[in-house]
Amino acid sequence: MSYLPTILAALIAGAFAYLWFQERKKARKAEARIGKSLRQQKKRLRKEQDRLLNALSDAFFLIGPDGVILFANETTTELVAGRRVAGRNYREVFLDERLNRPIEDSLTSGRGVVHQVVLPQQASPRGIVEKRGETAWVVDVAPLNRNAKKTITRVVIRDITTEHLVEQVRKDFVANASHELRTPLSIINGYLENLVEGDIDNQAMLKRALTVMQKHGERIARIVEDMLVISRLESGEAAALNVSPFLFTECVEEVLDRLEPLIQQQKTKIRFKIEDESLALIGDRFYWTQVFFNLVENALKQNPRRPLTLEIGARFNGEDEVTLWVADNGVGIPGVDLPFIFRRFYRVEKHHSQDSIKGTGLGLSIVKRAVEAHGGTIDVTSVPGQRTAFSIHLPKEALATEEQLLLAAAGDGDGQALVADRENEEGEHA
Repeated sequence: MSYLPTILAALIAGAFAYLWFQERKKARKAEARIGKSLRQQKKRLRKEQDRLLNALSDAFFLIGPDGVILFANETTTELVAGRRVAGRNYREVFLDERLNRPIEDSLTSGRGVVHQVVLPQQASPRGIVEKRGETAWVVDVAPLNRNAKKTITRVVIRDITTEHLVEQVRKDFVANASHELRTPLSIINGYLENLVEGDIDNQAMLKRALTVMQKHGERIARIVEDMLVISRLESGEAAALNVSPFLFTECVEEVLDRLEPLIQQQKTKIRFKIEDESLALIGDRFYWTQVFFNLVENALKQNPRRPLTLEIGARFNGEDEVTLWVADNGVGIPGVDLPFIFRRFYRVEKHHSQDSIKGTGLGLSIVKRAVEAHGGTIDVTSVPGQRTAFSIHLPKEALATEEQLLLAAAGDGDGQALVADRENEEGEHA
């Protein structure tokens, strides 16, 4: 009987030990499950992080204290034309010193560095020749822990080429516009000074001075008008076009009426080659008038010293496209100038006398942007001394139907016939 308490104590201790062991076993299993769950969650978070970083349009990578790249997203790999990035020193990856310098400055100083880099065509970070010319990049570098002596550094490289080009175009536009306005203003001021000082003492000289000032004043007004038009076209305001149907021939006749004095002065012949004189467009007539006015005026002003034949035509290319063109048999455009003639303020003839009033240099830019605003394209071909042709290609959506014309006429309430007689293919307008 004296052993009973001992046996009971042993049994109780064993029971407690067994329960503790079972609980400990459960706890270890729970810990294992939690650990596994945490590892899986960490893995999922890492995948999600990589997915988000790879979705960035910017190059993003991490650099260790020794300059070795620890992580790089897919954009970084694309940036260097698929070359291996992770595990290599950044200097081995980016071969241009202008890209490496901001990274080196940050690693050395331990501070954040943001620097804009402009690279010429042959110095792309991709290590290949860029078709688009010079490129621009923002390199943003910063240590993850600025207080630590050795820390990981993150680098973001962003392509800002489009913004850079837009800014360059803006600067060029302002500079060119200032130059174009300065010339006529200087001429006007010169004559005004002579008038104020009394240097013009006869009626003939006075009349000439006033005539020159008037012409240059008109030139300033034309430059400002063209700048406003091209500004509207480039700012997106042209997206809200004042669309209405109108006859192509009516638009052309309006242009020819406005240019009649210049046509008569140069004894220019106008020849029509219009496949269907009932051809009608649906679009903003103001901009289409600008298009043909600039094309016809450009042909006249580029050929002032020779009898000129100007051809205006239209033809259907199947059911899906129509081509409109303005052609002349003048001096033509040199081949080296053809790729640039739609640029703002670009002129084929660089030598202008002060006594002659030239175009604003914006006309063909307006033409191109107005055509594109209507869903079309424009191209030019030229054989110097033989033929120069500007051809506009429009989709069928830019053509108006007879029903649309009738509805527009009914809305005007003028009761006039919509299809006016025009000269036929062999007709000429002097």
